Amino acid sequence: MYQVYPRSFADGDGDGTGDLAGVRARLPYLAELGVDAVWFTPWYLSPLADGGYDVADYRTIDPAFGTLEEAEALIAEARALGIRTIVDIVPNHVSDQHPWFRAALAAGPGSPERKLFHFRPGRGEHGELPPNDWPSQFAGRTWTRVADGEWYLHLFTPQQPDLNWAHPAVREEHEDVLRFWFERGVAGVRIDSAALPAKDPDLPDFTEGRDPHPYIDRDELHEIYRSWRAVADAYGGVFVGEVWLPDAERFARYLRPDELHTAFNFTFLACPWDAVRLRAAIDDTLAEHAPVGAPATWVLCNHDVTRTVTRYGRADTGFDFAAKTFGTPTDLALGARRARAAALLTLALPGSVYVYQGEELGLPEADIPLDRIEDPMHFRSGGADPGRDGCRVPLPWTAAAPYAGFGSRTEPWLPQPAGWDAYAADRQAADPDSMLTLYRTALALRRAEPALGDGPLTWLPAPEGVLAFRRSPDLLCLVNLGPGPAPLPPHTAALLASGPLDEDGALPADTAVWLRG
Repeated sequence: MYQVYPRSFADGDGDGTGDLAGVRARLPYLAELGVDAVWFTPWYLSPLADGGYDVADYRTIDPAFGTLEEAEALIAEARALGIRTIVDIVPNHVSDQHPWFRAALAAGPGSPERKLFHFRPGRGEHGELPPNDWPSQFAGRTWTRVADGEWYLHLFTPQQPDLNWAHPAVREEHEDVLRFWFERGVAGVRIDSAALPAKDPDLPDFTEGRDPHPYIDRDELHEIYRSWRAVADAYGGVFVGEVWLPDAERFARYLRPDELHTAFNFTFLACPWDAVRLRAAIDDTLAEHAPVGAPATWVLCNHDVTRTVTRYGRADTGFDFAAKTFGTPTDLALGARRARAAALLTLALPGSVYVYQGEELGLPEADIPLDRIEDPMHFRSGGADPGRDGCRVPLPWTAAAPYAGFGSRTEPWLPQPAGWDAYAADRQAADPDSMLTLYRTALALRRAEPALGDGPLTWLPAPEGVLAFRRSPDLLCLVNLGPGPAPLPPHTAALLASGPLDEDGALPADTAVWLRG
């Protein structure tokens, strides 16, 4: 699966913002890359207070991206190339410009319109204090007071009011939105912040370790997703959930046969470049999926996470939102070697793989000038967090073209760093040693080799710092995360390596190889 962040993929009309016309023009690129499906982050009408995750209308494409008719054409054209479409649904909240919320503000306290959200009187002598002390998913307050004195809940920004999922109209609306998109030919739905929508109706103060949690992973969610599954089953559709949970047993509940089909594996994504910890992450992932018979889902990066090349070139190679800071020293050459090896590791694992746009080009995290940052995570942290814009910089397509071929007339909505054209797709397509060529070759082999699909993974004895496993009687994957070269086991051929092997056939550090046994 390939993740498209529409604002930054390709600009078809030259206005500086990526759009559906740009995606349609690049569908042959995606087909040649070898992807089976494309997941689009929200392309709906939105004021873009949080990169499109503040949705004002789920049945309308934002004019910056195109029209509903263009979306329908894109879905059909992609399908003709063997590429399915996955859309993004955000059940926890809507935009403050959504008709429901605007009606709630106009209707006043106690109205039916306000019951679709979480409006409450404040605490304190004059209601001047928020109704509770819940922490934000970003930084700052989770409550905003309106002119009539009531407060409304928003776990993200004030422009993203949380919906009340105890209200039947909220459930009915979302099921209808699912039908709307399935009827237009989408094959699946990615569910944003899937563990957040249900809230404790009493909205109690937050207590660390409280069970059940007042707003994360509540049992009511499973009834909601069973209803959604019935909708998806009627259309042959599939779900992938964004479920950030440390408890493997609780995580697996979302993947029971009558709920979600798959969920993102953030344990693997956040894991440092360390053989012991990566093996544990792989084992834990496969173990937590086994009881419910769901396929694992592997991902190295997405639109919220520091680019893989950058992360793996730092002293701390793991990922934690709380640890993001400006000015972190990075060795991009080291990060690129590790990112190439990680690509072969990930594509050799059983299950589905999601590739975020630009990972196949080896893009690093970009430093965005302070006056160009748009991400609310930066502003709500008081400027301490650099935000997520660095992984959302528009893609470089053509080295010799204006703005590296992203668009033709206007500077992109986020600035491309100096030297961005060195990563351009056309330049990499002509280079047999490029990251793009590695991904194309690996995806072609993954499609051609039955052993690289579903099926067992068997760990093999290996030197310290080396991951070695078998995917079939004659297909092996080795990844050297140690400090020096490692010997290869007996084999008949090296199918693909992330970098050159040593002259004596040893596997260099930070290198992966697929072998025919």
